[in-house]
Amino acid sequence: MDLPVMPPVRPMLAKSVKGIPDPARHTVGDIEGLSFEPKWDGFRCLVFKDGDEVELASRNTKPLTRYFPELVAAMREHLPDRIVLDGEVFVAQRGEDGVDRLEFEVLQERIHPAKSRIDMLAEKTPAGFVAFDLLALGDTAYVARPFAERRAALEGAIGTLTGPCFLTRTTTDPAKAEEWFTQFEGAGLDGVVAKPLGASYVENARTMLKIKHERTADVVVAGYREHKTSTPQRPLLGSLLLGLYVDGELQHVGVSASFTETRRAELIEQLQPLVVPIEEHPWGRWAEFLIANPDRVPGTQSRWSQGKDLSFTPLRPDLVIEVAYDHMEGRRFRHTAQFRRWRTDRDPESCGYDQLEEPVSYDLTDVLGGRPVS
Repeated sequence: MDLPVMPPVRPMLAKSVKGIPDPARHTVGDIEGLSFEPKWDGFRCLVFKDGDEVELASRNTKPLTRYFPELVAAMREHLPDRIVLDGEVFVAQRGEDGVDRLEFEVLQERIHPAKSRIDMLAEKTPAGFVAFDLLALGDTAYVARPFAERRAALEGAIGTLTGPCFLTRTTTDPAKAEEWFTQFEGAGLDGVVAKPLGASYVENARTMLKIKHERTADVVVAGYREHKTSTPQRPLLGSLLLGLYVDGELQHVGVSASFTETRRAELIEQLQPLVVPIEEHPWGRWAEFLIANPDRVPGTQSRWSQGKDLSFTPLRPDLVIEVAYDHMEGRRFRHTAQFRRWRTDRDPESCGYDQLEEPVSYDLTDVLGGRPVS
């Protein structure tokens, strides 16, 4: 492989901002304005293609090629002979309502050591790839060029693709971006990204802006895990395990972390009076599980956590906290929830899924400009 931009490449990153930014306040060089696009919820992926040679690399430069043979085959057939792209690998599935949505957990299952399983999943849950930036085309490197120029060249190179490789939609209209921010969540997307039209592609730099959803919920504190630096002499809390009630049963909904070291020490001491044997805990019936399972039971292993200590200390479910979260994936918070405050006024049994905002259903096919995902 001999391309103008060669691996390893660490992709350009984004910093979080609140609300859709004003394009008039963003000028780079002599180019004013922002380009907005959907924020995809998949695996960040850099594609390097030189003839029949195709390599896929993750955000941290690890190889992804072997896990997505169906994408490699499609890229050999449909992409230009020599090209380097930045984009996202995703898996979409059709629900009972006939609407296609992104499914991150299903995508995670595609990372497996066994070739036989990889081949089976490539047929059962085929992946797609959506491109959103161009690093090289032919013998020309585009990383030093402004995004407006990179986007125009990208449209010319792959703008007619109809899948499983796609070109992401963009707009320079902040009102349209606001509309996308609200609508596209129903298809499983993660928000909106804004790119300065005059900015070059800078590796591992937070040049882009990301606008993500943030909501709050009152949840039950059901247990905790110790921090990796915790010692018998100085125990430290790592994360709180959170739950919500459904039909009288406490369901695991996610975790909350991101505490200072001082606060970790305070919290673990504060929670000791609530520690109970697992047999007396609502999740006691799961104590027998020692391997990965489809319900993502607390304390169990998955292929993403092999070697990590996921044991937890069960707590009597008496405490309620308010957390901020971006969006749900199935019945769990997609990302780590952020602690906001204690809710001593809330009855734990009153904390259920009915308080969570449900995004309006939206078809991924429409996000992709009317092109079906399969």
